[in-house]
Amino acid sequence: MKVSLIVKKSVKRYDTDSTATIYARLRDGRQVDMVAPTNLSINPNLWDDKAEQVKSKIVCDDELRSFYNDEVRKIKSYLEKEYQSKEEEITKDWLKIALDKYYNPKKYYTEEEIAAEYVPTLTELFDEFLTKHKLSEVRAKNYRVIKRGIQRYELYVRATKRGKKGFTLYIDEVTPDTLRDMWDFFENEYKYFELYPAIYESIPEKRTPQPRGRNTLLDCFSRIRTFFYWCNDNKKTPNKPFDDFPLEECTYGTPYYITIDERNKIYATNLKRHPQLEIQRDIFVFQCLIGCRVGDLIKMAKGNLINGAIEYIPRKTKEGRPLTVRVPLNATAQEIVARYKNCEGNKLLPFISEQKYNVAIKRIFKAAGLKRMVTVVNPTTREEEKRVLYEIASSHLARRTFVGNLYKQVKDPNLVGSLSGHKEGSKAFARYREIDDEMKKELVDLLQ
Repeated sequence: MKVSLIVKKSVKRYDTDSTATIYARLRDGRQVDMVAPTNLSINPNLWDDKAEQVKSKIVCDDELRSFYNDEVRKIKSYLEKEYQSKEEEITKDWLKIALDKYYNPKKYYTEEEIAAEYVPTLTELFDEFLTKHKLSEVRAKNYRVIKRGIQRYELYVRATKRGKKGFTLYIDEVTPDTLRDMWDFFENEYKYFELYPAIYESIPEKRTPQPRGRNTLLDCFSRIRTFFYWCNDNKKTPNKPFDDFPLEECTYGTPYYITIDERNKIYATNLKRHPQLEIQRDIFVFQCLIGCRVGDLIKMAKGNLINGAIEYIPRKTKEGRPLTVRVPLNATAQEIVARYKNCEGNKLLPFISEQKYNVAIKRIFKAAGLKRMVTVVNPTTREEEKRVLYEIASSHLARRTFVGNLYKQVKDPNLVGSLSGHKEGSKAFARYREIDDEMKKELVDLLQ
């Protein structure tokens, strides 16, 4: 028996407006071969009949891709289960009626029968969590990445474990051993990309899987743990697998940042021969002077400039108690804003994409001759390494520069946090206490 999801209609290659119904086809030997329409419709140029999903190599909205691919998997799983558990004789209308039961269960069953019969999968509960749990846009996006990783884990188990061809995760069945197996998959996913390409064609990402360090894995599983806490709190399950799967704290190295003199050296570097790089240099220096995260920086508009200061609500705090951060602009920051006052549209500055911005920052640091060696912790191996500053410079270095230099002057985390958007009591400042030899010398001098 095989269930397929197909599109019968074809359109011209450049037709992006037409839609066609997605049909379910059920075949079982030579005796059974029937087709019936689902409630799904899609532009035929987006659909891959062979893979039964939105084409993996086509530009498409992530939410749209996820919706269609998830719904197709649910329909196939439902029809396969219904067919395998059938008791009545198969008629020519069986598939049409089965789909009607899928879409309109109340026509065929009582509320009690529906509740007793239906058990949501873990990923279906994850979708409910994403809908009902208050999350910022950025955090919701991060959770969707984890959801896709869990879906790939299911496909990996089906492909590699005997007797588990129909493997699906259910919330009540997840054990500490399941979590350990998922951890192994997440840790080694970059290897499986080449071994099992069909998995990544089915559940694609914008970039191929890369080696994940322990901190990244801990972050992923802390989010999965949050999902389980939500399920416990909302009576979705009594299962608490994380009770026997403890997560340690992430390990970070001492934060490095550039000094005010180094920042000024960057600003004074002659980049006239590279005008686009000069623009991004100005933006980086501006970020050093207001201390925001790059996601907040790129979204800044002229309306964020109010009475000589930048005002914004950090995206990271929006889902909790929104905090408005107001940072007065010093002379250099005002000079940069004035230089680009005629910037196209409503943008505060001529921003580019985050990825291109990070590439430009490395070039800027190299042009400025910032070759100082710094000690960093390799995120994958967790071992200390010595790296040249311009090789590892990024947009987040601007935020650390703002926080580090302010903290060095005032040594008050709450005051600095009011300017940087850190929450009161943030653990981040514990790391900054380790970074300043001058501060340590001041303390030792008190003993004289």
